[in-house]
This record gives sequence, structure tokens and C-alpha cells, in this order.
Amino acid sequence: MASAGGAPQEPREPVLSARNLVRGYRMGEQTLEVLAGTHVDLYAGESVAIMGRSGSGKSTLLHSLGLLDRPDSGSLVVHGVETTTLTRSARARLRNKRIGYVFQFYHLIPELSALDNALLPRRIEVGPLRWIGKQKEMREHARALLDELGLSTRMAHKPSQLSGGERQRVAIARALMSEPTLLLCDEPTGNLDERTSEVIADLLFQVSVERSHTLVLVTHDSDLAARADRRFQLHEGKLEAFGA
Repeated sequence: MASAGGAPQEPREPVLSARNLVRGYRMGEQTLEVLAGTHVDLYAGESVAIMGRSGSGKSTLLHSLGLLDRPDSGSLVVHGVETTTLTRSARARLRNKRIGYVFQFYHLIPELSALDNALLPRRIEVGPLRWIGKQKEMREHARALLDELGLSTRMAHKPSQLSGGERQRVAIARALMSEPTLLLCDEPTGNLDERTSEVIADLLFQVSVERSHTLVLVTHDSDLAARADRRFQLHEGKLEAFGA
């Protein structure tokens, strides 16, 4: 491909490349094939929406792309690393470094404050010994994120003291703590009212642009999907592009 000035452009390298992903689950004597040779390339700084009917395998696909689940076969390359042959611990290290998750139901620890919930994955990652030397730096980072997300006065509050939108903001802060390159969101507005959904959607797209994240949204919300740079439908285990 040539640029407007005639000079050839270097092809973009995807931050994630999936080829022929297959994933099935045993159902008695039969195997239910959820992913049936799925392909997708994800590029730095873009937003991608994945839609599909309930039970079509959207969450299974997201968990496979995010290294929470291992496909039965196929290739999944993240930042140049073929992940399907990695050990469980190596996959976990790559996931913690490169991938942030935002879920529909927040998955916050009820006994912890907003600040400590945001810190928890990084605290687990560094371990108790390194945490002693890094906790001041990490707490400052978490406070800055929560402040940026509009929670400066809510950091000491536990999840039960927060609204749904505030809980999702804490979950976003937690996902951003490791400064990931991929931000994977599974129905991030599905548990929120319409107005709060719009605010959270604005926030996700804003932080994605500001940090050049690759934003992947699994959603039933066609309005949310329409905001993404690219849109896919998961149908019969494969991704089909649609829309402009």
C-alpha cells in the first residue's frame, strides 16, 4: 500500500492475532463446539465490538483471547508470543502484564475498599516481599487512577457503599493498574441503567484513546457497538465483520 505521497507504508503488526481458534465443551456423550475456527487480528489503539446472541460463545472467545482459557486448537499470538504453547504460569505473567479485564458484574471484593480493590491484582502479582518496597508507589498510582475516574472522594468506600457506576469505575481502575495494551470488556454496561451506561461507555472509549489501548467490547448493546472502529458478529463459532 502506498501513502498519498507515493511512499510505501509499513504494514501494521497486530498486537493480537488469532487463527483457527477451536473450543468445545463436553456435554455428556457429545462435544458442544463453541468456537469453530475463529480468526481475528487486533491492532494498537483501535476499538472492536463483538456481538452475538446469548450462548453464541462471546465470553468464551473473550476468555480465550485474554488468556483466561486455552483453546483446544489454533494459534493465538500476543505481542509476538505464541501463547498456546506457554505454561500456565507463563500465560498468567503475560496476561497480567498485557491484558486488563472489565466484567459485567464488577467482581470486587466486598471487604476491601475501592482503593484496595484497584490494587489487588498488582499486589498479588508482585508478591508479599516486593510489595513492601513498592506499595507506596502502587498506592499513588491507584489513587491517581481513581481520581482520574471521578472517585477521589470514594476511595475508602467498600463496594456496598458505591453505586453500580462507581463499582464499574473501580473495576476499570483495577484493569488499568498494570497499564495493559489490551482492554477486554465483557458486557461492561450490561448491569447499569441507561444514563450510567452512557457515562461508562464514554469513559472506556476515552481511556482507550488517551492510552492507545486496544479496546474489545463484548456487548448486546447495538448503540455501544456502533461506536467501535470495527464490529463483528459471532455466528456458528466464527466472527463475521459487519457495518462500515
